[in-house]
Amino acid sequence: MQYLSTRGAGTLGRFSDVLLEGLAPDGGLTMPAEIPRIDAETLVRWKNLSYPELACAIMRLFISDIAANDLREILLRSYDKAKFSSEAITPVIRLGDSDLYLLELSNGPSLAFKDIAMQFLGAVFEYVLEKRGARINILGATSGDTGSAAEYAMIGKHNVTVFMLSPYGRMSAFQQAQMYSLDEPNIFNVAVKGVFDDCQDLVKAVNGDLAFKAKYRIGAVNSINWGRVLAQTVYYFKAYFAFTRPLDFCVPSGNFGNAFAGYLAKTMGLPIRRLVVACNENDVLHEFFTTGVYRVRPGGKVAKTSSPSMDIGKASNFERYLYLLSGGDSKRIASWWRRIGAGKPLDLRRDSLWPAVAASGFRAGRSTHRDRLRTIARIDHEFSRLIDPHTADGVYVGAREAEDGVPMVCLETALPVKFAATVQEAVGRAAPRPPRFSGIEEKPHYCDVLENNPALLKAYITEKLSR
Repeated sequence: MQYLSTRGAGTLGRFSDVLLEGLAPDGGLTMPAEIPRIDAETLVRWKNLSYPELACAIMRLFISDIAANDLREILLRSYDKAKFSSEAITPVIRLGDSDLYLLELSNGPSLAFKDIAMQFLGAVFEYVLEKRGARINILGATSGDTGSAAEYAMIGKHNVTVFMLSPYGRMSAFQQAQMYSLDEPNIFNVAVKGVFDDCQDLVKAVNGDLAFKAKYRIGAVNSINWGRVLAQTVYYFKAYFAFTRPLDFCVPSGNFGNAFAGYLAKTMGLPIRRLVVACNENDVLHEFFTTGVYRVRPGGKVAKTSSPSMDIGKASNFERYLYLLSGGDSKRIASWWRRIGAGKPLDLRRDSLWPAVAASGFRAGRSTHRDRLRTIARIDHEFSRLIDPHTADGVYVGAREAEDGVPMVCLETALPVKFAATVQEAVGRAAPRPPRFSGIEEKPHYCDVLENNPALLKAYITEKLSR
């Protein structure tokens, strides 16, 4: 399987090549040259596979440069009961006798769904780098959970250094403590004076300096990394096998990576009826799927909310979605992203592609702080289940979109302890805390604060790597 850029840079190589590169040289995102199709007989064969075996079956369709036995061993190490507290890895839980279900994705090391992809990335990075006798310096951006999931996956990796950018003062106390309390020689936390989109733009700016990127071997673990999208696709298949009939998913989304992974599964042939995107007050995606206009919000217009991991004004993986819908029309995508980069809205209502958007199965909804509080309280009261505010966004929107007799599977994004203040406000008591995180907020912080400036960030990376 060869990979291409959404903006037409040409062939980028095979999986291991794009795994290490992150963004394509032209600023686009990597995509496989073709999307494999799965037939009904294959789904029947896959139904009873364990999670790592299912992951291997799916990933083999996209990964041709890692031997099958080696990939299987990587996935067995990535997904085991010791890390995820369940052999199912991502169990589906019904809420009472309703048509609402939770897809549990937050039982991993950092208590967030990002662990599903990051555990794989950590293991496959180590494998590929060892085979090549190379090392990599990961530059990432996080709105809350990617950072800790990536750092926990990369601890002790001798050939990997992590530089993780986060928005200064915009994460929960628990999220900050998870990252900033790590005192590891290969991990550097940087709080950027700005919002998540500023952090994301800094990552893209550094990647856009091709000479710097090559000299310092800069890679990525954000949802722009194809390996992460591929890993997230697996749990849509696993959830489907709990029903083996068409179903709907509701996905809390800011950067659109999790939702796009579901769309990839649907494009492959998984019988997903609808993918419902749940937004908070930062409703870029809700606006697009309801009006046809994609309008990026500048940093100053990104609201600070009680579901902070979704406080995002531009959805990076949305580019991959339009690329697939356009039939891989990279010239069209490049033109659209030049327009978006100039701060102009993209209006597809009169475009020939709009019918394909309408037919793609996406719906969207939004919720507010009040909706989140009420949903957390309701789910706790009715089902004795405590959920975090991002999951509450999904449950609130999912419940409104659910149809009788059709399973609505809401993707859990994190455990409630990560957002203790909002949960306390909703139910009047503290969320349960795993013993290993006891008192984490009181630990010393190891984090540097930087202005939102690409030159300063490059100087920082240079200085740290020259030690």
